[in-house]
Amino acid sequence: MERLKRRSDFLKAARAAKWATRGLVLQARARGDTQAPRVGFTVTKRVGNAVVRNRVKRRLREAVRLTLDDSARAGHDYVVIGRRDTLDRQFGALREDLAAALAKVHTSSQARLSGNTPDRGRQST
Repeated sequence: MERLKRRSDFLKAARAAKWATRGLVLQARARGDTQAPRVGFTVTKRVGNAVVRNRVKRRLREAVRLTLDDSARAGHDYVVIGRRDTLDRQFGALREDLAAALAKVHTSSQARLSGNTPDRGRQST
């Protein structure tokens, strides 16, 4: 799976569908092509110092590797945002959070595209 690296890609994903869970926030954007999905990770300084932020990112990368490979859609960009609870959350629960957020983001984006319930299913952080 490709990685997001440019700031402009992160900003575009931030304006798209998102879903927050206890362990993470997932943002998803349909690019409009059929290329492989891309994933980016971000953790703010509010979560902790550099050591803590890197541990959070490692946990998120592994959860994404195990979960998103089966569920990611072609032509989509995903940004996974770490939270304070990401570090203490059981890894199985973190994967469940990611799977649930992925399902919600895709169903809410499909509803917006079809014209039903414009912003329902969208949660802010």
